[in-house]
Amino acid sequence: MLLARLAEVSREVAATSARSEKIALMAELFRAAEPEDVAVAIPYLAGRLPQGRPGIGWSVLRDPVEPAREPRLTLLATDAVLTGFAAVSGPGSQTERRRLVRELMSAATAEEQRFLYGLLTGEVRQGALDAVAAEGLARAVGAPAAEVRRAVMLGGSLAAVAQALLARGPDAVAEFRLTVGRPVFPMLAHTAKTVGEAVARLGPCAVEEKLDGIRMQAHRDGDGVRIFTRTLEDITDRLPEVTAAVLALDGDRFVLDGEVIAFDDTGRPRPFQDIAGRVGSRVDVETARAELPVSPVFFDILAAGGRDLLDLPLRQRHAELARLVPGPQRVRRLAVEDPSGDTSQAEAESFLSASLDRGHEGVVVKSLESAYSAGRRGAAWLKVKPVHTLDLVVLAAEWGHGRRTGKLSNLHLGARGPGGTWVMLGKTFKGLTDEMLAWQTERLRELAESDDGWVVRVRPQLVVEIAYDGIQRSTRYPGGIALRFARVLRYRTDKRPEEADTIESVTAAHTRAHLAGPYV
Repeated sequence: MLLARLAEVSREVAATSARSEKIALMAELFRAAEPEDVAVAIPYLAGRLPQGRPGIGWSVLRDPVEPAREPRLTLLATDAVLTGFAAVSGPGSQTERRRLVRELMSAATAEEQRFLYGLLTGEVRQGALDAVAAEGLARAVGAPAAEVRRAVMLGGSLAAVAQALLARGPDAVAEFRLTVGRPVFPMLAHTAKTVGEAVARLGPCAVEEKLDGIRMQAHRDGDGVRIFTRTLEDITDRLPEVTAAVLALDGDRFVLDGEVIAFDDTGRPRPFQDIAGRVGSRVDVETARAELPVSPVFFDILAAGGRDLLDLPLRQRHAELARLVPGPQRVRRLAVEDPSGDTSQAEAESFLSASLDRGHEGVVVKSLESAYSAGRRGAAWLKVKPVHTLDLVVLAAEWGHGRRTGKLSNLHLGARGPGGTWVMLGKTFKGLTDEMLAWQTERLRELAESDDGWVVRVRPQLVVEIAYDGIQRSTRYPGGIALRFARVLRYRTDKRPEEADTIESVTAAHTRAHLAGPYV
């Protein structure tokens, strides 16, 4: 497939906000693609490079190159050049990188150059995300959309599913099933305002502690153990104590869902940032382990004895979990069989208070009849936390003054808008420790697109969890609303920008609260 075709689809997808039109465009693209093309086409359309961040900065891209008159550059040839670029290092590497980029750009038409520039600088944001692509793939090959979505969830890769379907037809969806050793996307939770509301909505349910750790999935096949993050990254070698805990369980073929957490000397949970730093450490694991030992806490089981348990109701999955995992390694929970009773409501509220007293975030309320919906944010799980929080993306930052001189301080915060856009919701410099200031200054300078001496505008890639007291109507910001008393809780380096909250969800969540307060 020619890169020109992909650039054309990218432009057309960006030009429409209608999901149905995006799906139709993706279906047409898949019909024209060869199986080997999709491993490149899918990440490109989502604004990702299979090679990761290429390190191609403005200094390499600033000089214009005469475009080709006719399209001849293929996806695979483009990918080969970028793979070669990533491998360049040592003396003369900058000259060689500039040569490779100019060679690539000279083979591209003007439209292809625009697409490549956006791709290399992280500016491809036309909303052609995996969910839309999965729907388009289903339509292209004549497979039920639900079956394609499930195959992607269980296969862990839309590209792998697309290659199989294009090569072998719609029956290939049956090849994708839960396999011990191959991670699946985790089930996620929606939000409820109170534990009472959550219990009333779900009926018979379990109220579980919400742990402020790193979500992980543990796979054991005999003596082999693999540990994956929520983004399916293999972190087994960084967590030897988790591997040991899994090997100590009385089973030899299972998949568990849980969190990696750490405790201080008083038995209270350590901050998320500490755990993220430990899990993210790639060197000197034994030293990191000695400084901050971590523990697994499990709350679900996806397979046992090689059997797929995804479609079993939670009450049955928990029974399987209890048979395999001892109590101290299972999340604390309260079963509420009769949510209409006053006693049950009071017990659920008391459980939430006790969870907060122990230093945890809150609770997750789960329907006892719910299946495990891998990769989906289902209404069967509802998280309840005592503060309002949003996962937003940093759009820009302002240089600080006083004791923050030389540091990027005041953050401009955005929610996801339609068609890959971003909607600013406010600014904050509160909640930032000296360590966070130093880290964000370095990271945001790497993402910088412009700096006028006051504001540094950055590529929208960094997700930050924000606590706030409320939402106000606002004429200052394009979404018509603004955060009230926003403060930084933590950076969510485990999340992609596509997982940030949307402006629609922010507005909908607060419509019931009547958006009170003065204009700001």
